Amino acid sequence: MDTSTILQLGASAIQQNGDPATKHLGTDQLTSALGSLLGSAEGKLDFGALLAKMQAGGLGNVVTSWLGNGEKEAVSPDAIVEMIGSEKVVDFASQLGLPEQSAKAAIADALPAMVEKAAPDIPGIGNLVESAGGLKGVADVAKKLF
Repeated sequence: MDTSTILQLGASAIQQNGDPATKHLGTDQLTSALGSLLGSAEGKLDFGALLAKMQAGGLGNVVTSWLGNGEKEAVSPDAIVEMIGSEKVVDFASQLGLPEQSAKAAIADALPAMVEKAAPDIPGIGNLVESAGGLKGVADVAKKLF
């Protein structure tokens, strides 16, 4: 799945999250902000780094649920700051004109949808979690693809 489609899925998740502060945001505005938030220096989505940070932060089970076929576990808005960094979250909020709490919640809503939809492009993702060294192995593979 291409980067544009993944960003649009994240934008859609934010638009449907029920927060009145995000209802007025357009898809282009959201995809741009998400791309800035999650992009690498090469302009690719850096899910590998995100997965590694989540694993290091004790959120490995959450990521595994996003990659599997079962129920997707939620990530708390406060955990977003730990994973992404407060400066990036503040920049994201500023770019969209959102209160910081709404921005954190928006990111928490978008990430599971984005990671889940990006996962099929990683060959053997279901087995990879187990066989490639757990989430660190997945993170290493994802860095190469995104």
